[in-house]
Parts: sequence; C-alpha cells; structure tokens
Amino acid sequence: MPIVPDDKNWTWVLETACPECGFEGATYPREAAPADIVANAARWRELLAHPNVRDRPDDHTWSALEYGCHVRDVFRLYLYRLGLMLDHDGPQFPNWDQDETAVADRYDQQDPAQVAGELADAAAALAARFATVHDEQWQRTGFRSDGVAFTIDSFTRYFVHDPVHHVHDVEQGYSQLAG
Repeated sequence: MPIVPDDKNWTWVLETACPECGFEGATYPREAAPADIVANAARWRELLAHPNVRDRPDDHTWSALEYGCHVRDVFRLYLYRLGLMLDHDGPQFPNWDQDETAVADRYDQQDPAQVAGELADAAAALAARFATVHDEQWQRTGFRSDGVAFTIDSFTRYFVHDPVHHVHDVEQGYSQLAG
C-alpha cells in the first residue's frame, strides 16, 4: 500500500525542538555533525538487523527497511548538496521527491544488510565532507527548489534532524509491532 506523501515544510526544526524526537536544531552544535552522522549510521545497522525490518507498523508508515533506504539516500543527497554549496556560490538544489524515489527504487524489496552497509558508507563520506567545513564556509548559501535559503550552518542543523527523527520513527514502529 502506498504511503501518503509527506508535504510538511520541516524548516521549523531550525527554531523549535521537535516534539516527536526531541532534536533541538536551534542549539545543535554544527561541529558535532560528523561524529553524530557516523553514530547514527551505527544505530541503523542495528535497526536494519531486526527480524521485523520489512513490516510496516500501519498503513501510513514506512517499514524500518524503507526508512533505512531513505536515510541512505538522504546521506547521499546531502553529500551532493553540501558539495554544491562548497564549490559554487548560491546554488539551487535540484528537487528530490523522496516518495517517488521510494517507489521507483523499490525500497521495500531491498536487502537490509546491503542497505546497512551502503548507509554506513554514505554516512562516512558525508561526515568526512562536513569535517572539512571551516570558518567562513559555514555562511555559504544554497537554495532549495521551493526557494528556501540555507547557509551551510542551517543546512547542517536541518539535515541532522532527518536521520535522528527517522531512528525515532523506526523505534516507535517496532514498539507498535511488538505491542
């Protein structure tokens, strides 16, 4: 059954703590991103080894496997976008439809162990690139296709929320499945 697309504008996490996962984008220390990305990937390895990895907790929530594929692709996408911001002045990011990608790439049919490895590799590459950002580079800009402007600083804090939030989603889903 297809998931209803998420059309929320999540940029509010830059100013307000997320009431679901507790992430506080306004106070998140951008320098922590490389270590936090790698730690998040390690948590995904555990989540993707769960026996219920392919099970959706309900009709409108992705399975852990689908979330893991999404996070892997988010790591890849943000590596690309970070590169654009570091290499070009004020680039506009190409649009990415996460829901279309989930269907087209058959997230629900992928191998969880392979996804865990690919997610870890993508996280390591992104963490390494974030570790190179310094001084005035934190203020370089980039623009989402809907016109939302980011600096590398706000882009980092916005991005880190996504994989953190999805760990929370999966933990809640496993709890529902067990209940």
